[in-house]
Amino acid sequence: MYVNSCVVHLVGSKVFITDPACCSRSKDEAVLTDYLDERQLEPVAVLLTHGHFDHVSGLKSIKKRWPELPVFIHEADSACIGHDSAVEQGKALALARYTSFLPECSDLPEADGFLCDGQTLGELPLKDISSDTKDALNKWKVLSTPGHTRGSVCLYNAEEKILIAGDTVFYHAWGRTDLPGGSERRIMDSLKKLFRELPPDTKVYPGHEYYGFELRENFNFI
Repeated sequence: MYVNSCVVHLVGSKVFITDPACCSRSKDEAVLTDYLDERQLEPVAVLLTHGHFDHVSGLKSIKKRWPELPVFIHEADSACIGHDSAVEQGKALALARYTSFLPECSDLPEADGFLCDGQTLGELPLKDISSDTKDALNKWKVLSTPGHTRGSVCLYNAEEKILIAGDTVFYHAWGRTDLPGGSERRIMDSLKKLFRELPPDTKVYPGHEYYGFELRENFNFI
């Protein structure tokens, strides 16, 4: 489904992962773990921009490789992961007519904490991280952007002008709102908030397809 899973460098060998999508059904289950191992990179957290099935299907393989690696999601989407994840995921998959994917997003790892609007990633309850790693995490801020789901978030680095947008912003488009928790009004409000508060030359890394475009390229769509 062409999900853009991100490995974001912090300092030294430390990184964080967003929206791991590698799974057995897409025959790329080991792509992300192999990438990290081959480069001797050490993930400190998994951050989910929202809870849809295509963005969380790699959680089991990630946690199999790093059992203690913490997972964070907005509380409003927390039912999409955890041991009862099949209930919430089944609703979205039924509407998307893709119920055959349900095994990949059933009985998922539980959240270790929640992403809250305005907090920096350095404020997350992470164990045994150095002050340098925490400083690097503090450069990233959580922006609540409901609409695609109730708990959709973006991750923003003001210093580097980078926005990891999940399915809130696409190139000349935005995320669908016809699945459970979606709202066209809310996503329009979220887009206006981003366009109002972030620099127009912010580089956007969305949850699917073309990435690295500038936020200003979408201004005329709102």
